[in-house]
Amino acid sequence: MQVEVLNIEGKKTGRKVELPEDIFGIEPNQHVVYLAVKQYLAAQRQGTHKVKTRAEVEGSSRKLHRQKGTGGSRKGNIRNPLYKGGGTVFGPKPHGYDIKLNRKVKDLAKMSALSFKAKDKAILIVEDITMDSPKTKNFTDILNNLNVGSKKTLFVLPEYNDNVYLSFRNVPLVNGTLLSDINTYDVVNADVLLMTEAAAKIFSEIETEIEA
Repeated sequence: MQVEVLNIEGKKTGRKVELPEDIFGIEPNQHVVYLAVKQYLAAQRQGTHKVKTRAEVEGSSRKLHRQKGTGGSRKGNIRNPLYKGGGTVFGPKPHGYDIKLNRKVKDLAKMSALSFKAKDKAILIVEDITMDSPKTKNFTDILNNLNVGSKKTLFVLPEYNDNVYLSFRNVPLVNGTLLSDINTYDVVNADVLLMTEAAAKIFSEIETEIEA
């Protein structure tokens, strides 16, 4: 599929970038997208939750009173879970929430997410952005020129650029990432996929290498 390249003023440059059909034009698999998003969100959980058992809370280990002859129920020590301040029974323990997915499944999920965006015509390519100094206003002006200022945007760069990064990091609706770090969740979570021309051309280069 061919996508027009726009300049920072939102006008057509006359150039087009060919995005490979086997990445942006496949039949999306919604289930593997769900699995990839589930894996990503699960990995964000710290899993550091923990409560103390009766062996870990403070308190005497002395038996409160003798077993028989008091007329009351049998009692152990003050750390009994039935008492206030006692240990917790079957409480949470630290553990990871990681979910394993095969590499082919993750790749299919990423391609499916990109294909969804292509079907929705939610992919924009802008000429390479260069900034002499960090300026958030200049970046928001570019977004407004592209008519995506009010949309959740995933901005994809081919390589790290300090001035560009510092310009968009405080824009609430923009999530920036390197092309090598793009993931399924970020693509699905965005309304618009905005790529620089250099980043978009890498897809074509990858396609050419595969065919060779």
